[in-house]
Amino acid sequence: MSERAASVTPAEEQHDDHEETTADSREPGDEGGPDDEAEPTPVATGAEAVVRALENAGVEYAFGVQGGAIMPVYDALYDSDVYHVTMAHEQGASHAADAYGIVSGEPGVCLATSGPGATNLVTGIADADMDSDPMIALTGQVPTEFVGNDAFQETDTIGVTTPVTKDNTFSTDADRVGTDVSEAFALAREGRPGPTLVDLPKDVTNGETDREPDEPRVPDTYEVQERADSEIVAAAAERIENAARPIMLLGGGVIKGEASDVCREFAIEHEIPVVTTMPGLGSFPEDHELAMEMAGMHGTGYANMAITHCDTMIAVGTRFDDRLTGGIETFAPDAEVIHVDIDPAEISKNIHADYPLVGDAGTVVEQLAEAVETSPQATKWRAQCQQWKSDYSMAYDAPEDEPVRPEFVVEALDEATSDRAIVTTGVGQHQMWACQYWTFTEPRTWVSSHGLGAMGYGLPAAIGARLAADDDQEVVCVDGDGSFLMTMQGLSVAVRENLDITVVVLNNEYIGMVRQWQDAFFEGRHSASDYGWMPEFDKLAEAFGAQGYRIDDYDDVADTIADALAYDGPSVIDAHIDPQANVYPMVPSGGDNGQFALTEDQL
Repeated sequence: MSERAASVTPAEEQHDDHEETTADSREPGDEGGPDDEAEPTPVATGAEAVVRALENAGVEYAFGVQGGAIMPVYDALYDSDVYHVTMAHEQGASHAADAYGIVSGEPGVCLATSGPGATNLVTGIADADMDSDPMIALTGQVPTEFVGNDAFQETDTIGVTTPVTKDNTFSTDADRVGTDVSEAFALAREGRPGPTLVDLPKDVTNGETDREPDEPRVPDTYEVQERADSEIVAAAAERIENAARPIMLLGGGVIKGEASDVCREFAIEHEIPVVTTMPGLGSFPEDHELAMEMAGMHGTGYANMAITHCDTMIAVGTRFDDRLTGGIETFAPDAEVIHVDIDPAEISKNIHADYPLVGDAGTVVEQLAEAVETSPQATKWRAQCQQWKSDYSMAYDAPEDEPVRPEFVVEALDEATSDRAIVTTGVGQHQMWACQYWTFTEPRTWVSSHGLGAMGYGLPAAIGARLAADDDQEVVCVDGDGSFLMTMQGLSVAVRENLDITVVVLNNEYIGMVRQWQDAFFEGRHSASDYGWMPEFDKLAEAFGAQGYRIDDYDDVADTIADALAYDGPSVIDAHIDPQANVYPMVPSGGDNGQFALTEDQL
């Protein structure tokens, strides 16, 4: 829990003479109920069973927006030790819960009422599903007798969310509802993580019950394979030993499976160069000589060259999505692929696995470590990888008489923060610059929307990350003007909760990635991508009660970032950058990773 988050909020300071206590006016961690050591009050309603299930699971925070059909659950939260954070929009609640789950490793919790409340959660739920993030959504629903009658604020939440959840449940019984929530919590974190949802009809949550919820556990029918087939492990180990050009490809599953340490040890012991996917940032320290950094559409040239020319790929916890592979027929054409994944559905789904190893990432890599007896003889290969790092350097020009380069701002922010600082982003060019120019060395410090690519993710994610982070971790949001505009109402939450987060808006007055593609592929026709009508974000921040700053030239950068980081609360830097800056390297969609472009005329 953040030290800043635990401080008295401005709202409390302004109303300290008001005796009434609400779920949001309490300090985080305050129960508002009986003494810690007292026996919990027996549940009396379905809503109380729902909240008891969250308490039993160790939930500290929940993010949501109150409403009619979910009101019984909120009433039960009033006396709970679960601290509720009222968000300014339900989409923000789901993104905050998602980010909380990424940073903490435990499912984040979001709540919303029926109808529009539930549908507003869907973007965040779909994001969590695409990125395999642990999250549980609790949605209010009209009373059971009205379901199917087009009642006020009725939506088929189960039908809407089935394609984007790991599991969802329509609760029908007050005696069972608490256990439904416990089971959903367990399913969200077990095996391959993902979002779960429990739809809560108002008659069920209002219904009487004395049934205590079961402890969180998955159904007996849910099985997860921990260890890979020993014969395939042995064959894969032999392939590694005989490899001339090996690489490890580490995906987001390495971080979610707490396998970063064992993967680092394996790579370093056997001197195997390491490439990461975007969700895998932080799984291997990028300042290590074996690090080739991120591959894919906007990955480093040297990472993409390593993938293209390797003869053995040890891929751990990756689903080989199209932004990583480009055209699958040209992806690692000479490689035999060892694919480690906990989900058998991912094996050979996009890229054929010559050695399919289904199981927990850490466990299977440990199996490989035991089976590999001699390191591959790859001295020349490592030298080639180092040469590519020199040939395709990520250096850039930053003339002082030209507009500020976004890369310079990202590097300055990285330099001003610790290695454990947490970075959240929206989606677009700014996201790619953050990937490319921040040096990630620790897992669970990169928080972004990968598969879904949800603009507006950055600020609410920073709120969730701040509450999950350690006291001494900075939380910074690198955002774009288009993304920030979508969810900037979350500033009111950060101010109310007095959260110490720093937002840097890389403001080019465009939806920059769209503008870049329009220049490259649509003859420079900027249809609906010119955002010259943006507000002054520094002044807007101050209107919300945050601290606002502005960057216009290079001389402003270092001091402004230092001031914003030193500010004790939420701050926003409106960093005006070169509007024509583009993200390179770039592999066109479906292209050959080994034929990346470094300039527009190479596309």
